[in-house]
Amino acid sequence: MQIAVVDYGMGNLRSVVKAIEHVAPNDAHVVLTDAPEVILESDRVVFPGQGAAAQCMQALHERRLTPALREAARTRPFLGICMGMQVLLERSEENEGVDLLGWFPGQVRRFQPTDHRLKVPQMGWNQMHQTQDHPLFDGIRQDARFYFVHSYYCEPAEPAHQVATAEYGLSYCAALADEYVFAIQAHPEKSAEDGLRLLANFTRWKGPWS
Repeated sequence: MQIAVVDYGMGNLRSVVKAIEHVAPNDAHVVLTDAPEVILESDRVVFPGQGAAAQCMQALHERRLTPALREAARTRPFLGICMGMQVLLERSEENEGVDLLGWFPGQVRRFQPTDHRLKVPQMGWNQMHQTQDHPLFDGIRQDARFYFVHSYYCEPAEPAHQVATAEYGLSYCAALADEYVFAIQAHPEKSAEDGLRLLANFTRWKGPWS
């Protein structure tokens, strides 16, 4: 089994690779790649990311990764992490407005907390409340704490796509899913035992989910 971790030049991805290698089955090969052909020959795809939406979209287009990512997400387990979740929606308020991949209807909004104690970006541990059952939540207790770092949050248009929420001045979508895609705003590779359990579940999940 081959698991591709997509490298489009944004963020330190070594921690993601190491975390997946730690929990994957013994026969799994984890490869960090920016090659569309490697993505399409892999059995599972992990799409992490951090940074600005405009830079992310530019990097994806420059590396001509979008068609391969779309095909992979339609046909095999696909995990989006942090920015790799946000860019799945249609448009972000970041950078004065950015068109995203548009796989899920909805928008990406900037946090505007009225409580001065809530700083932007949100940075640290927060509870994730599961709103639907999903195989990637297997063995993870309700309201488990995950590690978040983000200034923007996802607002999917279809409630059926939301599988978990978190609270930060408002209730927002912390994870979404559809068929072969599962995407999470938190960083599972930085989220201790529960994060590793979610990654382990992904390496064994065959999909689809609906």
